[in-house]
Amino acid sequence: MVLKRAFTFALITCRYYTSAIPSLPLTQYSLFRLLQLCIDLRAQKLAQQSHAQILANGYAQNVFLATRLVSAYATCGGLRSSRFVFEFVEAKNVYIWNSLINGYVKNHNFHQAFDLFGEMGRNGVLPDDYTLATVFKVSGELEDLVSGRLIHGKSVRVGFLSDVVVANSLMAMYCRCGEFAQAVNVFEEMSQRNVGSFNVIISGCAALGICNSPSHEDLWKFFVRMQCEGFMADAFTVASLLPVCSGDSGKWDYGRELHCFVVKNRVDLKMGLEVHMGSSLIDMYSRSKRVVIGRRVFDQMKNRNVYVWTAMINGYVQSGAPEDALVLLREMQMKDGIRPNKVSLVSVLPACASLAGLTGGKQIHGFSIKMELNDDVSLCNALIDMYSKSGSLDYARRAFASDSYLKDAISWSSMISAYGLHGRGEEAVITYHKMLQEGFKPDMITVVGVLSACSKSGLVDEGISIYKSLMTKYDIKPTVEICACVVDMLGRSGQLDQALEFIVEMSLDPGPSVWGSLLTASVMHGNSRTRDLAYRRLLELEPENPSNYISLSNTYASSRRWDVVSEVRTKMKERGLKKIPGCSWITLSGKTHSFCVADKAHPSSSLIYGMLDDLVSIMSDGCANCDILI
Repeated sequence: MVLKRAFTFALITCRYYTSAIPSLPLTQYSLFRLLQLCIDLRAQKLAQQSHAQILANGYAQNVFLATRLVSAYATCGGLRSSRFVFEFVEAKNVYIWNSLINGYVKNHNFHQAFDLFGEMGRNGVLPDDYTLATVFKVSGELEDLVSGRLIHGKSVRVGFLSDVVVANSLMAMYCRCGEFAQAVNVFEEMSQRNVGSFNVIISGCAALGICNSPSHEDLWKFFVRMQCEGFMADAFTVASLLPVCSGDSGKWDYGRELHCFVVKNRVDLKMGLEVHMGSSLIDMYSRSKRVVIGRRVFDQMKNRNVYVWTAMINGYVQSGAPEDALVLLREMQMKDGIRPNKVSLVSVLPACASLAGLTGGKQIHGFSIKMELNDDVSLCNALIDMYSKSGSLDYARRAFASDSYLKDAISWSSMISAYGLHGRGEEAVITYHKMLQEGFKPDMITVVGVLSACSKSGLVDEGISIYKSLMTKYDIKPTVEICACVVDMLGRSGQLDQALEFIVEMSLDPGPSVWGSLLTASVMHGNSRTRDLAYRRLLELEPENPSNYISLSNTYASSRRWDVVSEVRTKMKERGLKKIPGCSWITLSGKTHSFCVADKAHPSSSLIYGMLDDLVSIMSDGCANCDILI
């Protein structure tokens, strides 16, 4: 109905322009307007009707109309029709070549776009700035550095590299291919720049991380340089900088300054940039453990789409507030009427696992089936992880065994870890070998999962065999996490001397996880020599970790070494260290109740403590009758 009205409106417009000369058919200008309407509405049927009018009026060889018709078909996904129109035109100019190349790019047919660019050169048609900018984008999408460099050379020869748009596309290509230094060289050689030029470098640096790019300090200086050269940062600039101002980078103050910059300078947030900026701010504050400020940003936003809601849900999950995440998922649908997408469901599933309740996870699983997302591999992997951490290995196994999705390496790793978590070491090893038979190469997460399973199940020989195969068969260098699993495996089986020997011979510096594994095993088997050694190393590596002091204090308390206990507690007070209290959850009648150590916030706390006192009294009387000391 909408297309019919649009077509009627277009014909009325055309008749208006041709009314002065009734004997003439539709004019070229009217047909051009009609084709533009096809592009704006993405109306393929209207494009076909326009094509018929062009043929009927004898304009088939009009390259101007043919170029617009190629774009109209490509916008609607009709690449075959676009190619047909293109081939039918005898005198092709650079614009119709560009139109078809860009059509392939829009439809993600990058290889065909490259082939057409080569054909263009063989036909003697010189590319213009638009052509070069488009094929640079194709090289970046394919991460084809060789072709990108060849096109770079051609740009120099034809003299278009001085064009700002071409240079920006060239820099973006180098960034996508991991050649950040080359992108910077192009930037420094540019005679003219715009805001987009700075944005390419900033976004490329942020995307590549600290390995191939300047430090965060250098990136911040580059942002200052941008303003000093008279270029005002836009929403894209700020959104590119925010991810490097969060998490472990320790630069959340920079993120706060960027937020102030947006408010102070009233950065243009039109064309959907408000939700992108808001999502970035929420993510930055959440990663910096300031989810309350992220919620303020969320509440102040006028327009919120599924991505903004998902960012806030993910922020609560990352900040250890699973209940708030689930509440927000309900509000998302009840208040704004927005249906969660795949990313929303994947983000909220860890909250269900944290609450150790199957009800919420099952509801999300059912919702995903209703939305026909049960064939998505990332969602199925999240379901395996959620079910295993919620205590249901059977449901995790069912999710893994489903034929509705194509398993990847993460699917296998998740199932191996699930078996390990539930003490099914033999099944974890069997699954690991099946994974190898399917042609998947193990990575660090897979190896840690299977070695941890072997450790908990006492499968030392199998675990050592898997560890040795990493270097002989798969050329994988052991990481600290893998070495910690080997130490834990040897230590749990009572082979403390072998575990200590393994640590000494490690090619890596043993980290806290390695010494922590040795400590756990030493305490388990009552070996004071290795226990004291592990404690000393842990305190040297993590002097500000309160868990180390608490564990040491408890160990000496069990040996009634009260003088050492007092000394350890004094050190903790001097350093201002406090251990975060443990917390437990239980779900009753669809409501989740949480309890912390010495917690009296629950409305029924007096009844709960009264019941605990009764239970302790009953256990004490029972143990006294059995001559057992508690």
